[in-house]
Amino acid sequence: MIKTTLKIDGMMCSMCESHVNDTIRQHFNIKKVSSSHTKGITEIISESPLDENALIEAVGKTGYKVLECKTEPYEKKRFSLFGRK
Repeated sequence: MIKTTLKIDGMMCSMCESHVNDTIRQHFNIKKVSSSHTKGITEIISESPLDENALIEAVGKTGYKVLECKTEPYEKKRFSLFGRK
C-alpha cells in the first residue's frame, strides 16, 4: 500500500474538500482519499504509486494548486484490545 500526501492551496471549506476528493476518485484507482481544508492537505491510499504529474494536473483543473506531493509506504494500523509486550 502507498500513501500519497498532497499539500494543496485554495481549499476553503468542506465543499472544496469534496471537489478534490471526487476528482481524485474519478481519475485514479485508489482505496481511500480524505482532505482537510484547515490543514491544506489531501491524503490518498492506493495499492500502487500514483502518477504525480497526473495528480497535480487533475487537481489543478479543479482550481486548486498542488504545492507539494509526497509518496511513502503505508501499513494499515491494526486495532488490538491487548497491549503489546
